[in-house]
Formats: sequence, structure tokens, C-alpha cells
Amino acid sequence: MKVSALRNGKMVIKVSDVKDVAGEGIRISEEFYYELDREVHEMIESAARRAKKNGRRTLKPYDL
Repeated sequence: MKVSALRNGKMVIKVSDVKDVAGEGIRISEEFYYELDREVHEMIESAARRAKKNGRRTLKPYDL
């Protein structure tokens, strides 16, 4: 899947920020962005389920 296609969807991560964190001289495959975004989505969904289960509507760090 192309990063440009992901940008048109519900991509949570920001490609340029990922590049900044990785640092100069580090190349990143398009598949990495897809997988990272999938992992972030899963983390958010899991945290939301935990918050709801505990009667909250606010995500807290410990929901991760």
C-alpha cells in the first residue's frame, strides 16, 4: 500500500514526524508506515475499550 493512499484514509501517524524521529540517514519503507499506523490504531482502540469498561470517556496513560 502506498503512503499516499494511506494519507487519503484514516492514517493517524504523520509521515514527516516519523522520518524526523528516525533520524537523518535512516530510510523508511512504505510498509513500515502502514504497519506503524496499524499498531497505533490497535493501541487506541484497546485503550478506548479499557476506558469504557471502567466507565470512563477519557483515555488515560494507564489505558495503554
